[in-house]
Amino acid sequence: MSLLDFVLGRPMASKEERAEKIGSAAGIPIFGLDALSSAAYGPEAALTLLIPLGALGVAYILPISISIVALLMVLYFSYRQTIAAYPGGGGSYTVARENIGEGAGVLAAAALMIDYVLTAAVGISAGVGALVSAVPSLDPHRLAICLSILLVITIVNLRGLRESGILFMIPTCLFIGCMVAMIGIGVVKALAAGGHPAPVEAMPAMPSATAMVGAWMMLQVFSSGCAAMTGVEAVSNGVKAFREPTAPNAQRSLTIIIAILMVLLLGIAYLCTAYGIGATNPEKNYESVLSMLLRAVAGKNVFYWVSIGSILLVLSLSANTAFADFPRLCRIISRDNYLPHSFASTGRRLVYSQGVYALAVLTAGLLILFGGVTDRLIPLYAVGAFLAFTLSQAGMVVHWRRQGPGHWHSVLVNGLGACATAATTVVVLAAKFLEGAWITVLLIPVMLLVMNRVRRHYDRVAAETASQEPANFRQLTVPLVIAPVASWSRISENALRFAYNISHEIRAVHISTDGETSDTFCQDWARLAEAPAKAAGLLPPELVVIESPYRWVLRPILAYVLEVEKQNPDRDIVVVLPEMVERHWYHYFMHNQRAEILKTWLLVRGSRRIIVVNVPWHLKA
Repeated sequence: MSLLDFVLGRPMASKEERAEKIGSAAGIPIFGLDALSSAAYGPEAALTLLIPLGALGVAYILPISISIVALLMVLYFSYRQTIAAYPGGGGSYTVARENIGEGAGVLAAAALMIDYVLTAAVGISAGVGALVSAVPSLDPHRLAICLSILLVITIVNLRGLRESGILFMIPTCLFIGCMVAMIGIGVVKALAAGGHPAPVEAMPAMPSATAMVGAWMMLQVFSSGCAAMTGVEAVSNGVKAFREPTAPNAQRSLTIIIAILMVLLLGIAYLCTAYGIGATNPEKNYESVLSMLLRAVAGKNVFYWVSIGSILLVLSLSANTAFADFPRLCRIISRDNYLPHSFASTGRRLVYSQGVYALAVLTAGLLILFGGVTDRLIPLYAVGAFLAFTLSQAGMVVHWRRQGPGHWHSVLVNGLGACATAATTVVVLAAKFLEGAWITVLLIPVMLLVMNRVRRHYDRVAAETASQEPANFRQLTVPLVIAPVASWSRISENALRFAYNISHEIRAVHISTDGETSDTFCQDWARLAEAPAKAAGLLPPELVVIESPYRWVLRPILAYVLEVEKQNPDRDIVVVLPEMVERHWYHYFMHNQRAEILKTWLLVRGSRRIIVVNVPWHLKA
């Protein structure tokens, strides 16, 4: 077994794709980790903004969480309808493109792609943040740990969707079990104590209030808490990953994910209120909200460490949702010519490898840029997600109206979803603009520009190469062959032999940097090339010697080829490049790579009439 097979798994045949489809249970860790794990940092992001209110601020987290859950419920019903109406996947991009127009679809695609990159970065950084909260001595190594986790997730996803689902199922179940147990124990204790239970361990003292409650603050808190809703669209984007019947299986996964998420959000908010737990300052004596809740409910025992471990795993692995969806989204977009076509090709394990590589590189760049700190990334996070939500819901309204008057209830659900998510987008943008959301606002037009440039390129290529005319085989001419020859060898002899298969008019180009050496070469050429050609009844190859006083080799050859092309406007020019092929890759460093460089220059500077042919000579030892 090769090292590549050991790391990434054996190559899979196309006929094995059906076996890689997943069921409803596997869809939870693959497409639901982002949404489920957001329960760990969404409420904390909201509580962080309530710190200036002191102990009074904790009382607002429950009503804010209820409003977020209400919006989440609207999105749930909307995306159930999206899955049924568009079982081919693509989510917001497909819905917006087919119902509102190309521009809306591309806008949704740009927002989604940015959102997925942020999903991966925020998930990993939040997971490492949970680890650092429990083991503060690891804080100096935060970025290195983030990048290591990113590498592991990338490799797992290159092995295939089904394997990642199996691998991530255990930590997902452990996380859900620990969080539900914490909420259950905490709620029972709170009810038994009349709503004010005593924590098992002392909690950090709440700071004194330094601000007054205001509408603007509540909007900011709501917008931060909405980070818990990202990832809701993941299932609708990856419907094609589910086995038959695809839509019902996808809907079942979505239902389970949303139900668990609502329990976690409401449970965490209630326990924070009951135990009087708020967020701590990220810059000083930081401890995550979930860490404090676990200590308050059960103490710092085995259950605490198992739960913290599950939180770390799930937060870190939540990036898997982005790795499952981003390549699939890129595939759909590339098939519409808005991304390079390589994104639509499957790799050795039937995954869209180019999308995985692109996401890994972009996520690594984001983690390095922001030092792996979650609080610096969250302000960028929700704008793209809610913009995509809005376009999807608006597109579904148009879709149902086209279906006829019998779908008024669907129009109502999606219309409500569109209005709610549009209002949330405005709130999030206004509240987080100066904190970093302006970066997302700037990135989306850049992505639109890039995608439209890609589409324009493919349209131009299609227009220039399209043809329905019969082939024209009249007035064919024999090409003129040019063969660069540095010295006489078996390699140059092999190239000349091949050249005579193309044409009998051959010009061998030799660059002279030393007059004496050039004279010797000309004498050898007459004996070793011209005389055998005459003996074989062939027109001898013409030797063209070009003086190069500054020892340039490639530039004179390029200039000569372009000049010959200009002098022969009715003929093709074939440049035959002799090339030595080594048995081992590391031997290539021992030789110049002039043939490859000259080939590149000819392709860039030449025209359709200049044809480049590599003639390899394979070394036996």
